This record gives sequence, C-alpha cells and structure tokens, in this order.
Amino acid sequence: MKGIVLAGGSGTRLHPITQAVSKQLLPVYDKPMIYYPISVLMLAGIREILIISTPSDLPNFQRLLGDGSQFGIELSYAEQAAPNGLAEAFVIGADFVAGDDVALILGDNIFYGQGFSRTLQAEAAGLDGCVLFGYPVKDPQRYGVGEIAPDGTLLSIEEKPTVPRSNKAITGLYLYDNQVVDIARGLAPSARGELEITDVNLTYLREGRARLVEFSRGFAWLDTGTHDSLLEAGQFVQVLEHRTGVRIACLEEVALRMGYIDADECHRLGAKLAKSGYGDYVMDIAKAAGATG
Repeated sequence: MKGIVLAGGSGTRLHPITQAVSKQLLPVYDKPMIYYPISVLMLAGIREILIISTPSDLPNFQRLLGDGSQFGIELSYAEQAAPNGLAEAFVIGADFVAGDDVALILGDNIFYGQGFSRTLQAEAAGLDGCVLFGYPVKDPQRYGVGEIAPDGTLLSIEEKPTVPRSNKAITGLYLYDNQVVDIARGLAPSARGELEITDVNLTYLREGRARLVEFSRGFAWLDTGTHDSLLEAGQFVQVLEHRTGVRIACLEEVALRMGYIDADECHRLGAKLAKSGYGDYVMDIAKAAGATG
C-alpha cells in the first residue's frame, strides 16, 4: 500500500496566518502539522508517500522533509494547482499509485489512540474495496456521515445532512484498493466544481465494498481548520506529551519503532536538533534503543 497526504488548499479559514505559509506547515505545539498525517501512514506500515500541495507551497515541504530517506521512507511531491476536490488526489497521483492499494489522509487531521497502528495495519492487510473511519461527533451535520446497521454493515453515506441518520462523522483517513484511480478519473465535478471524495465512497458503497470502522471511546480525532481548533489541537498535544513524556507524531521515533532506521541513525537526527527539547527527546529514545552516539 502507498500513501498520499493531501496538503493543498488556501487555508482561508485561518487567514491571515496562512496568507504566506501553508496551513500544513503551521506548528501544532512542537512540530509542523504535516508530521501528524505522515506519522499515521508510517504507523500503517506505508513507506512510499506522495505529498500533494500547491505549486507555491511544495518547495517549503521539500525543504522541510527532503526525500524522506532520513526517516527510512520515500517521499514524492506533486502539485494540485487549484482546490478541485479531495478525489483529484488520485488523478494527480495515478502514476505514483500505479498498481497498488492506497491510503489517503488529509494534511490537517490529527489521530491519536491506543492500538491505532495495529488497527491500521490490520485494515490495510485485509482491504477489499474501501475502508472509512468513523468518529462520533455532536454536530454531524457539519460532516460526511456514515449510517451503520446493527450488524456493522455500512448502509449510507451523506454529505453534511440537514437531518443526520447517525452521529458518525467520516474522518479524513481513507483506505482504497487500486480501483479508486479509475473511479476518480470517471467522476464528474459536483455543483461546486470539485471531484468529491463522497462520490468515490458512494461508488464503493453501491458495489457493497465499503466498510466503516468506528474509533473506540478514548480515541481522539482533531482537525485544525480554524483558529480555535488549531489552538485546541496544540493544547491537546502539549498536555498529553507533558503527562506521558512521549511525543506524539515524532517521525524520528516512529521510524525507529517501525524498524525503518536504526538507533544510531535516530541519534544523528536528534543531534541535528540538539538545541531544542525535541532534539534531546530524539537522542534520548535513540540511546534507550542502543545508540552508541
């Protein structure tokens, strides 16, 4: 399975702070926002990742992340010239996806919970069609909503329904088999001129090949699209990290734990950031794992 991080858009709800920088490069407490979705894909066992962003923002992502080899992964980059919808990611990334399955994650979504990595790896390994992830919310009319039967079957998907059939919002993380490329290519733009991810999901639903996995109680899903939600996400990460002593979405640590890099490589990455608490943390976990540096 390959992975795509969609980090485009103009971030208008965050103006003026996004007028000169991509939203996904803003800090969420101690690291750039894009670290969070990349870490999710890495935890799923995905090592080939395509980052899609605007032509003006892509050089900044490349400056931050390079080719990904320092984390034991392979990063590629592609342009989305205009915000033409989430499903356009599969048209832009068709050559990258090639004959593989693919995970799509939105660049402004943050996921955190026990057992998350195991869940992702299991769903990716048993994929047949598409897997969506549902999260209970108090205002489902703001989201795409999935309706589930008592036996767990996905019955319907509605985009921002006036009268929601459930409180299960569909999050910004999606797993698809290779058919998604052809489905996306065959979509007609919606009334707002975009290729809609809901239309992709409905195609799988009509074929009986769409599932909705519900995140359990205690799991956290945050998006960072407004000033308040961005601040709340940073505070959430700060509290968790201070209480547990573990840094969320630390790419160096994820790479080490997943076996993508060894302890000495991890220590060298931390040493480059040695004047920050983040760098000290990376060196500490590397030493605990047997680094000789």
